[in-house]
Amino acid sequence: MKRKSAHIIGNVLMGLGMVMMIGSIGVNLFAHVINFGLSELVTNGSLFGIFVGAMVWLVGARVGGREKVADRYWVLKHYSRKDNHRYP
Repeated sequence: MKRKSAHIIGNVLMGLGMVMMIGSIGVNLFAHVINFGLSELVTNGSLFGIFVGAMVWLVGARVGGREKVADRYWVLKHYSRKDNHRYP
């Protein structure tokens, strides 16, 4: 897969995962606050949808190559020099 198409597919999957997570949270919260008359299968399935959306988002980050940025920042955070403080 070419780099540009992998980047586009990764962004689409990340967006889809985010929409799934936010939608599932919204359905779950509104089902508990307002009685929509939805079955318990739908409300419990919305909890599962949060995790599915997170997995789709992570797959999109992996395909798009964005996990390397987080790894680089993790290394900078945990292995930076401590003797170079800005304030005394």
